[in-house]
Amino acid sequence: MDNFRRPQRIKENNEFVFGIRAVIEAIKAGRDIETIYVQRGLSGELFLELKALLSGSLIPMSVVPIEKLNRMTQKNHQGVIAVISPITYQNIEDIIPAIYEKGETPLILVLDSVTDVRNMGAIARTAACVGVHAIVVPLKNAAQINADAIKTSAGALFSIPVCRHANLHKVCLFLQDSGLQVVACTEKTNDLIYAPDYSMPTAILMGSEDEGISNDLLRVANHLAKIPMAGKIESLNVSVAAGVILYEAVRQRVTG
Repeated sequence: MDNFRRPQRIKENNEFVFGIRAVIEAIKAGRDIETIYVQRGLSGELFLELKALLSGSLIPMSVVPIEKLNRMTQKNHQGVIAVISPITYQNIEDIIPAIYEKGETPLILVLDSVTDVRNMGAIARTAACVGVHAIVVPLKNAAQINADAIKTSAGALFSIPVCRHANLHKVCLFLQDSGLQVVACTEKTNDLIYAPDYSMPTAILMGSEDEGISNDLLRVANHLAKIPMAGKIESLNVSVAAGVILYEAVRQRVTG
């Protein structure tokens, strides 16, 4: 996989860029931005320029009260703060062809609205251990890649490609068009995780602990599969659940 991994700029903590002009220049310079916080009610020509830049990008913007920005910094932020990402987000459209070119069978992990940073880190660590080729997250309702996520991942987030996309439904359709089956890990089925053939090119879809996988994504999946539960607790932590189904996929691939 080394041939299609881009170099990551390793930082111990996320950096901030303050001020609307500075943030605009950071976007134009191609900085890897995790998210942009904008003061509620902000207006003016520079704000319109910022919105225009963001409309053609995969950078999420959150409108927040000024108090949140003031808690983030005591500097003159002018109503705009950009959080610089410690990783470089990649494109799943570039990664899939590269996997096939190397003669490997794709194993992709798609996370629908997994927002807890420590869950994200734990999932990334497991994914790297089992040989997942890439993790795909949505543009909104995704865990921020910050120092806590990096630490929990034991550095795995620096080695496994993470792709950010505005529409996971379109991602699933692209993966299917590229020859992958989409397996949704959900309790909304009687079929167990042992049923799918993971030796095939596969994308595994995981949802948040609160809401699970959205109905839109469940409908597009090729297979629904649930983890068997024998005790009184009805669900697993999402990072644990991801580990269970990923290791079933690896078991099938290793044992044939």
